[in-house]
Parts: sequence; C-alpha cells; structure tokens
Amino acid sequence: MLTMSGNEDDWLALKPQEPSPSQCCGSGCKPCIYDVYEKELAQWERAKAKQDKSLLLEKKEQSNNSELNPDTFTAFNISSVEQLTEDTYQYKFELPGNSSLQLSLGQHIVLRGVVNGLEVQRAYTPISPGNAEGYFEVLMKCYEAGLMSQYIKTWKKGDMVFWRGPFGGFPYRPNKHGELLMLASGTGLAPMLPILQSITDDEEDETFVTLVGCFRTFDKIYLKPLLQDLARYWNIRIFYVLSQETSLEKLPWSYQENTYTGRLNEDLMKTIINSCRRKPFVLICGSSAFNEDMSRYLKAAGIEENSCFVF
Repeated sequence: MLTMSGNEDDWLALKPQEPSPSQCCGSGCKPCIYDVYEKELAQWERAKAKQDKSLLLEKKEQSNNSELNPDTFTAFNISSVEQLTEDTYQYKFELPGNSSLQLSLGQHIVLRGVVNGLEVQRAYTPISPGNAEGYFEVLMKCYEAGLMSQYIKTWKKGDMVFWRGPFGGFPYRPNKHGELLMLASGTGLAPMLPILQSITDDEEDETFVTLVGCFRTFDKIYLKPLLQDLARYWNIRIFYVLSQETSLEKLPWSYQENTYTGRLNEDLMKTIINSCRRKPFVLICGSSAFNEDMSRYLKAAGIEENSCFVF
C-alpha cells in the first residue's frame, strides 16, 4: 500500500515539474503541455492533501501501446529514413498490424525530444494519408541551430520516438469549395498533401486545386515524383516559386511552364488568383513571416479573411 504519509521531501520529489517554454510546440494543441501539467499538478495536490500516494498511480507520461493519444506520449518505431535534400528528411514510423492513425485532414502530432537534458516539443503534420494502414510518414527539416533538429539528426532505423496527438486540422468536406488555393513554403507542404490525396482518391470530389509551392531552388523541392503524379489529375494544378533561381532554362522542360523565379509577391499572387477557375478558398502554411505576407497579399487581391485558413 502507498497510503503511508511520507515526509515533505518525498512529496516534493513527486511534484510535477512546470514545463519550460521549449516544451510547448506553440501550435495551439488541446490539451497543451501546460494543460497536462495543470491536470497532473491538481492530481498531485489531491494526493498530498490526503497523504495517499496511490492516487498518483493513474498518472501516465508515456505509453508503449502504439495507440496515438493527445494526453500521453506513445512510442513508435522508425522503419525507414530517407534524405530528400541536404537538410530535409522523410521518416516512416511503424503501426501495429494494419492499424491506422485515423487522422482528420491537416491534423498535426507533437514530437518529444531531449537535448542536453532539455525537453523539447515540436508539431509536425504527417504527409501520409490519414487512413494509411501499418505506418505513417513525417517530413522534417533540420536547422543548424535547432534544438529539436539536434535530436532528429541522431535518428536511425529501429529507434523508438515518442509522439502524442492528434491536434488541429482543416474541416474539409468534398465539394464544399469550388477551388482550393494552397500556398505552401518548404515543409509547409506537409498538411496540403493529405488533402490533395483525399481529393484525388475520391471520384465524387470535383474540387479544383491550385498548389503553389515556394522553395529556394529546384533541388530543394520535396517529393517531386508525388507532386508530378498529383499534377496529372484533371482538377489539380501545381506551380513552383523558386526564390534563389534566376533562370528557368536549366530546369527540366516539364517544370518550366509552371515555375516562377523570385518570391511570391503581391503581383504574382494576383496573377495566380485571376487564373483560378473558381473563387478560391485559401490554405496557408509556412513560417510566421510567410503566413503574414500571404495574408497581406490575399487581402490586397480581394480575398476576404473568412476565405482563408492558416495551419
């Protein structure tokens, strides 16, 4: 029995630690790591008030049952690692049997890592279909000075990694919007892919899609074969905006007609919107600076705020 009172030091050792700022991924998760902390603190306070440590046994910080849960971290095995560019990787994680994460479109999950004794959490959106069986895939960019990047760079096939979720998502319904205009910068492509694949997999969904992918150079475009396959569908258009390319002449001919050099600015935004076949509903995903710029350009082009969704 754990009903013995114990001394004050024993109880302080069991007290939940308040999360550091690095442990919050900043993506508006429900529950947030701070919500989990408040719940565990209240549980600890009840147990301490009653001097009954058995009340702490229900506390769960991580699980090995391979079922994704928003409250607790679950271990998943890395089954493959593929380097896409010099700093971007595609990781595949195992799910038991033919189970599925059953994510809604655009939902993200939260990764937990420990670097130099500091716990870090970041949000990522799986690029695999939400109903993919036996696995899920995540696109990750590593930054030179990023804490989580230091952890990710150590991964190899067979390692166990802890995730919780899912959170967020885009409330998509087939044929709800005449056209979706997707504005993605770098790995901001991730939440767009499951939506695109959902549309192309559904013969009854006649939504037009214009995807604008913003990358620094042609070599840094992720998942080219997948994007080329998607672009073959009658209702899908894909454009590329390459900020550090100065000429299209060296690009494969199949990319030259649908690629722009420079940055996605206000004038180019108006050109793309005017080329849309129907009035678009806009999805945006990138850095905070990218999202702010896109929102400003869209407003200048006459797109109302209630016609946009930012991941």
